[in-house]
Amino acid sequence: MGEQLTESDVKKIKEEIEYRKIVVRKKELEAVKEARAQGDLSENFEYKAAKQDKNRNESRIRYLERMLKTANIVSDDSKEDEIGINNTVDLYFEDDEEVETYRIVTSVRGNSLAGLISIESPLGKAVLGHKVGDRVKIPAGDDGYYVVVKRIDKTTDDSHDTLRKY
Repeated sequence: MGEQLTESDVKKIKEEIEYRKIVVRKKELEAVKEARAQGDLSENFEYKAAKQDKNRNESRIRYLERMLKTANIVSDDSKEDEIGINNTVDLYFEDDEEVETYRIVTSVRGNSLAGLISIESPLGKAVLGHKVGDRVKIPAGDDGYYVVVKRIDKTTDDSHDTLRKY
C-alpha cells in the first residue's frame, strides 16, 4: 500500500514534477554542459557537482512519480465536530499541563517542527475522529500519555504547505 494522499497532495506533487521537468531539468542540463566545456573531466569539480545536482533532480522526479502510482487517495472531509485531515486542533497534554496547537496532515506534508502532524504518527492516528472534550490515550513505548481535545478548526487553506523531502 502506498502513501495516503489527498487530492490537494496529488495536485502539489504533479506541480512539483512539472516544475522539475520543465525548469529544473533544463537548468541542470545547461550547468552540466558548461562544466563539461571547461576541459579535463577527471578533476573537474564543477562537472561532478553539476552531474550530482542533475541526478538528484531526476531521482526526485522518479520518487514523486512512483508515489503517485502507488498512492491511496483519501478524503480530507470530516464531520463538523470531528478531527479529520487538514484540521487544526488544540490539544491539552495532561502530563505537561500545556495546550499545543497542531494541524493534522498526510505524511507527505508532515513536519512536526512546524506543527504539522502526520495521520500516520501515533498522535495523528490516535486523535483522528475524536471530538472536543474527548480524552485520548496516545501510545508511546510501554505506556503512553493522555491528551484532551480542546478545539477543532476546519482548516481550508493548505497552500503554504510544502511536500517533505526524502
